[in-house]
Amino acid sequence: MIHELETRQWDQGNPIAGIDEAGRGPLAGPCVVACVILPLNYTHPVINDSKQLSEKQREACYLDILRDAVHIGVIAVSEETIDRDNIYQATKNAMIRLANNAPASLILSDAMPFNIEGKEVVDLIKGDAISISIAAASIIAKVTRDRVMVGYDLFFPGYGFSQHKGYPTSAHLEAIRTHGILPIHRQSYAPIREMNQLRLF
Repeated sequence: MIHELETRQWDQGNPIAGIDEAGRGPLAGPCVVACVILPLNYTHPVINDSKQLSEKQREACYLDILRDAVHIGVIAVSEETIDRDNIYQATKNAMIRLANNAPASLILSDAMPFNIEGKEVVDLIKGDAISISIAAASIIAKVTRDRVMVGYDLFFPGYGFSQHKGYPTSAHLEAIRTHGILPIHRQSYAPIREMNQLRLF
């Protein structure tokens, strides 16, 4: 799953930064954005879109990426930032920050267009399934966010964060109705906003 852009750049000795996120859809917790630069001509038998891997595979790949990567950057975008800026803009801002700090002139993002002076940015549709650099970033982002949500499960028992990771499953929505809205819930997201409105009546 090495993209032709990666092959071309690596043949010229140029590093590539892949950027992806995990957690745009959940009602709770941060959105984690990651940037990964792999060694030139890097290959791996398992690295793929994090959503296509089992938890065990993701964890193993995560450790391999931590060991092998030339550069890794991670930003956890807070619920407050998401509510203030909206999820799209907050995610894009984090990607821009990571891209600016990455020691690479070519940035590959997973379907997120943005511009940076002095660097080329290519947004690839379903990039995490066709670029190993983006796939590596998706794994770092996913595993990091999942670990955050498992930690929240200890602080907020009864919500099931270790299972649904904050996504709007029926179990999560029922837990909110039973136990209430938490500070880590995204207040601007429709289900939370609507529940807050009902509390006013």
